[in-house]
Amino acid sequence: MRAEHPSTGEEHATMAPETETEADPRAGLRDWIGLAVLALPTILLALDFTVLHLALPHLAAGLNPSSAQQLWILDIYGFMIAGFLITMGTLGDRIGRRKLLMIGATFFVLASVAAAYANSPEMLIATRALLGIAGATLMPSTLSLITNMFHDPKQRGFAVAVWLSCFSAGGAVGPMIGGLVLEWFWWGAVFLLGVPVMLLLLLTGPVLLPEYKDPRPGPFDLFGVFLSLAAILPVIWAFKTAAAYDWSAAPIAALVAGLVIGWFFVRRQRSLESPLMDLSLFRLRSFSIGLGSLLLGTVTLGAFVLLFAQYLQLVLELDPAQAGLWMVPYAVSNIVGAMLAPQLASRISGPRAIALGLVVAAVGYGLFAGVGTGSGPAMGVTGSVLITFGLSPLMVLVVDLVISSAPKEKSGSASSMSETCSEMGMALGVATLGAVGTAVYRSLVADDLPSGLPEAARTAAQDSLVGALGAAGDVGGRVADDLLATAKGAFTTGLAAVGFLSVAVMLALALVTALFLREPAEDEDDPADAADALEEAATADGPTAAEADAGRNTSAGSGDANGGAAERKAPPGSR
Repeated sequence: MRAEHPSTGEEHATMAPETETEADPRAGLRDWIGLAVLALPTILLALDFTVLHLALPHLAAGLNPSSAQQLWILDIYGFMIAGFLITMGTLGDRIGRRKLLMIGATFFVLASVAAAYANSPEMLIATRALLGIAGATLMPSTLSLITNMFHDPKQRGFAVAVWLSCFSAGGAVGPMIGGLVLEWFWWGAVFLLGVPVMLLLLLTGPVLLPEYKDPRPGPFDLFGVFLSLAAILPVIWAFKTAAAYDWSAAPIAALVAGLVIGWFFVRRQRSLESPLMDLSLFRLRSFSIGLGSLLLGTVTLGAFVLLFAQYLQLVLELDPAQAGLWMVPYAVSNIVGAMLAPQLASRISGPRAIALGLVVAAVGYGLFAGVGTGSGPAMGVTGSVLITFGLSPLMVLVVDLVISSAPKEKSGSASSMSETCSEMGMALGVATLGAVGTAVYRSLVADDLPSGLPEAARTAAQDSLVGALGAAGDVGGRVADDLLATAKGAFTTGLAAVGFLSVAVMLALALVTALFLREPAEDEDDPADAADALEEAATADGPTAAEADAGRNTSAGSGDANGGAAERKAPPGSR
């Protein structure tokens, strides 16, 4: 079954990959222009994660939110995106990826205008939540459309690299753009940055982007949507809260509740004919190992981003503008690495390129672990460049492996799973490896604080390096100097512990990906994997045993009649 391109009449596949010819068609000019259109919301989504960092003081002066409300204003956007990714990815498969993209862009414009003119903290929190839900429609839609527009593996790999580079660039320039806007306008103007971008997408998308959806989606699992939200949101909240305030009864209870609901969600999905999340994809080795590697890689990256920013501002005592400039090299390195990853993969294979990149990242984490109070920014920045450059093949090629291993009618669901793994990994990194650094700091500071320090200052210094800097400002003199030396030394020791743990994770992942991660085409050649995926797919589609046998016999005859081309082309999960 095929769909007509919106303006040219050119046909695009709307069913499984067996309709394609043996030679994958290469993308034309219209597809590359469409990629540029898809890049716009990707930059905007990443920009909205960071643009409020500099605007928060101005916003606080205008709306007077409490400290808790300020945290919700910052975090609710990411919470909603993480919670709704799986739902929106599956919804796009059912109603059409372009249609969902247009709906999401419309609501993003409306929510942006409402946020810009919010007159209370509660209204701003609500509109930021709506922005997150709208953003969750855009992320899987853009990535899954890329897989439908670029069938040639090399072109698709390059397109995914462009997509990831735009996301990295948006996150890097967010604070700088926010600062420039605040020089001339009020705080609400930072939300209006996305309005012209989304209006351009709404005007050009129907002309440049093809529509694509699953021709046999089955009923939509509304109760599964509720369960997925009830599982993901408490887990994300628990890790973020624990990272900020330590593990207490509330985050532990939220984590346990989220995990229990998640277990029930998975069991329920296995029993449905039309599940919200196609768990049969995890039977494909490239899919499961790829997602696991992406999760662990982003765990180390999440901790690194947090600790590197703290090192520059708290240990080296750079102002935010200086710290931001020293963080530009690693953002540029991430973009360069992402663009080079597909070329490297075409020469030595994707899994080997990923493994090589992870070794480079391990060297970067080793340099990062060696920074000290008097080393200056050069060593840390060099390590950061190697880290992001080395992780780029993992980010780009795993996303490509994951979405290309899934049937095309399930690419929206597959892309949402990869993005959910990234969101979870960043939160886990801050909560787990970040907690390791905090534990090392507190254990060292507790025994080495200078004598004569007031009890309030001692308590603050034992809590965090931020508290130690504040206490040093209060006490002054030689005691303050000794306190800062002790606290900064303890912080860099904790940073070293996190760095060496990250080295171990990188080397272990490099070994696993080199030995076990395979290209999707190699996955198809594994009889055991193919049989498992075929059995799971048949169960998900819900035919009887007799119908399944008849369908397999029919498929076998058709494959023989056509020289087996269709059987070779279709990923196992779609047979």
